[in-house]
Amino acid sequence: MKRWLPLCLSLVLGAPAVAQTSSACPPGSTVAGFPDQNRATQDACQQAIDLFQLMAPQLGISITGGNATLGQGGTLGGLGHFVVEVRANGLLGNVPQVQTPSTNGAVQRTNYPTKSQILGLPSADGSVGIFKGLPLGLTNVGGVDLLLSAFYVPSVTANNVSVSPDSPLKIGYGVRIGALQESLLVPGVSLTIMKRDLPKTTITGTSGGDSLIVRDLQDNTTSWRLVASKSLILFGLAAGVGQDKYDAKTSVQGVVQGTFGPLTNPRSQVIPLTQSLTRTNYFADVSLNMLLAKVVGEIGMVSGGTINTYNKFDSAPDKSRVYGSVGLRLGF
Repeated sequence: MKRWLPLCLSLVLGAPAVAQTSSACPPGSTVAGFPDQNRATQDACQQAIDLFQLMAPQLGISITGGNATLGQGGTLGGLGHFVVEVRANGLLGNVPQVQTPSTNGAVQRTNYPTKSQILGLPSADGSVGIFKGLPLGLTNVGGVDLLLSAFYVPSVTANNVSVSPDSPLKIGYGVRIGALQESLLVPGVSLTIMKRDLPKTTITGTSGGDSLIVRDLQDNTTSWRLVASKSLILFGLAAGVGQDKYDAKTSVQGVVQGTFGPLTNPRSQVIPLTQSLTRTNYFADVSLNMLLAKVVGEIGMVSGGTINTYNKFDSAPDKSRVYGSVGLRLGF
């Protein structure tokens, strides 16, 4: 049976890929020739856990991207200066192809198939100058900007998958601290810290009566960036390095269609899950300057962390990932 939950996870959703030696779901037993509730649903339950493990870090980088403000290195210059932008973050990811669950205990697959797919989310970001900084030669040091970010996740029902966020909008926030404010001769250099989360979401995928359920999914990210930038009249360049921390939690459950002795359409136990992953992030931006507006493109890579799964995917959950962003920025 075909499974569509991974596609849904790519819309709303971390750790070397070493297979676990035993399933995290209760094994159950066979009674009078029939599997009990745990045994009949163990494989569906374990697949749901592994899908979460694969998709959560991909969602993390879809949320964070690279630069907190595309093309920006230094601070904005104090009160009266602000920037607004819309962007789309895209990740070259892998979507798992869910396998038909066994009803006789968990099956450990050594080459669980995935499909390459671009995953991403749109966002709107804003920066407001708070403090210009202290003068030092041709620049200012110690400037401060306030950063805001918003993601929108709609309710969707398509291809036997429903996505239901408790609220479609989530606001992120952060701060930029300037080491150097950009001037005619001096590049802009700053440190940014951002906190971005997605709304709590329940996802249900069904096919032929079998279901994989991810309840109250949360993916919270904290990131820091050290960024440098320089405007070259018509073009601008920026580059940075930083670190992302993804903290995801949810609970999963599998439901298997069928009658197994006294059981009809058995449900697995509800399994609570958490995942915490830290990754290194590198990126570079190129912007086209048009008076008050800039069109900015970004390319970056994340790497690092450890993920343990029972099934071994054909694309390791902790592999390095390439991502990109495109945005339109207005500044004053």
